[in-house]
Amino acid sequence: MTTQAATSPIHWQRIAKRIRVPLGFAFAVVFLLLATPAWHSLAWSLLLVLPGLLLRGYASGYVKKNQELTTTGPYAWTRNPLYLGSMLIAFGFALGARSVLLAALLALLFAIIYVPVIRGEESFLRAQFPGFDHYAARVPRLVPWRAPLRSAAERGRFAPALYRKHREYNASMGVAALYLALILRLSFQHGR
Repeated sequence: MTTQAATSPIHWQRIAKRIRVPLGFAFAVVFLLLATPAWHSLAWSLLLVLPGLLLRGYASGYVKKNQELTTTGPYAWTRNPLYLGSMLIAFGFALGARSVLLAALLALLFAIIYVPVIRGEESFLRAQFPGFDHYAARVPRLVPWRAPLRSAAERGRFAPALYRKHREYNASMGVAALYLALILRLSFQHGR
């Protein structure tokens, strides 16, 4: 493999897609080592973490991966509600950890991992679904900043079966485990 092929955007998109979950677990360990939580910061973190969890859960009940271009529910507001939810959760935990360094590392992680993954997914969707370009022109990539697709927002319903199929409940379990670890760390800090 040539150096140019090894560093191509498409090559990195594939690598980023494969390593994003394991890297997230590795980052959780670093997170716990660098976190300096306080009771008030954990309470404030809920303002981002809970909406992030709700958004991820809500979006998972609409998306039919690789079967159709999902434009209903939260997908009428943003093309990537699952990633937006993940970002809210992650930055909520950075707030809970009271760490600017963790927030900066998270921003870097999202930039080098999720930006290429999103672009790769958009290339796939563009090739699979002829209406993707029209959808992409009307719906923001990540942060909802304009009115939703009116017709798309009115169609579709949340499907609990899709939520279960995508195992989105794992996000809630991960959040609960991370809060438990932070609370234990905080309890041991006060017990010294």
